[in-house]
Amino acid sequence: MDENGSLYVVDDRKHEVRRYRRGESQGIVIAGGNGSGNRLDQLSYPRYVFVDRDHSVYVSDWRNDRVMKWVKGAKQGIVVAGGQREGNGLAQLSYPGGVVVDQLGTVYVADAGNGRIMRWPKGVTKGSVIVGANAEGGQSNQLNEPIGLSFDRHSNLYVVDNGNHRVQKFNIDPNG
Repeated sequence: MDENGSLYVVDDRKHEVRRYRRGESQGIVIAGGNGSGNRLDQLSYPRYVFVDRDHSVYVSDWRNDRVMKWVKGAKQGIVVAGGQREGNGLAQLSYPGGVVVDQLGTVYVADAGNGRIMRWPKGVTKGSVIVGANAEGGQSNQLNEPIGLSFDRHSNLYVVDNGNHRVQKFNIDPNG
């Protein structure tokens, strides 16, 4: 939801994101909507959405192993994380889940298939691991299919660690 009360809904069957303004019943497609695929105007099983202050929409594109940014009014998106096929390299994601973007444009993504949380500063082609990637497991430094994330005002990162049935809290230095 944005500050105007508009609701953003991911439809993984139609491969699109819709925005519903108050009182609307149909909404409008603001990302994807051109069938499943890997072109810049397509999504393939989108999962999570984040809306920034400029009303740009960030979508975790699950089957394309990337996060796409759709600037307000755009007909196609921009790859801001992953997009280099599925893998565990620093330029790759595997089944991305939750996505959050800070005021500087840094993208944080739950990389479910790799058991890690990645940070992608604006404009970079490779991210960095900030939590996890220590093999799948239940220890405090291990994640098992992380799917959601959120920050509080003190830079604490909360991770939905789906495979371990828990939410973990981490203190993250926003400066890297």
